[in-house]
Amino acid sequence: MSLNRNEKAAVVTDVAAQAAKSQTLALAEYRGLTVESLNKLRVDARAKGVYLHVLKNTLARRAVAGTPFEAGRQAMVGPLIYGFSEDAVAAAKVIADFAKTNDKLVIKAGVYAGKALDADGVKALAAIPSREVLLAQVAGLLKSPIQRMAGVLAAVAEKKGGGAEAAAEPAAA
Repeated sequence: MSLNRNEKAAVVTDVAAQAAKSQTLALAEYRGLTVESLNKLRVDARAKGVYLHVLKNTLARRAVAGTPFEAGRQAMVGPLIYGFSEDAVAAAKVIADFAKTNDKLVIKAGVYAGKALDADGVKALAAIPSREVLLAQVAGLLKSPIQRMAGVLAAVAEKKGGGAEAAAEPAAA
């Protein structure tokens, strides 16, 4: 079923709006995927905040014109599924994780920060931990010295003979 001119304009507007607020675009060929597995991919993408859509390549090229994603225009050939995400790694991660379990989904290309990525670049981007994981790691690194200092102070107080009582004696003297 083909779209009329107004419907095509609406699709281009929708995709352009999504591209304007996204950091990453991942492209994958979905030839041979069953409807059931494609729906599973869409549900997973929606849960992770990834805009996943099968688009006509001409409409996708129009939608990304004038955006940083224009760098990926050469890769927009064949039956592709487009994944846009605000998180820098979410789109690449969703598509790469699904491609690991389903060999019919083939990663073709991507765009990040205005630079075109090949399939290996998308896989490398997918290997980066998510923003939440990185923030948790930084918080753990910041918390570690404080925990160690508290452990050392507790051990010194214990060694001097009795925890809080030993810590209070030098202050009174």
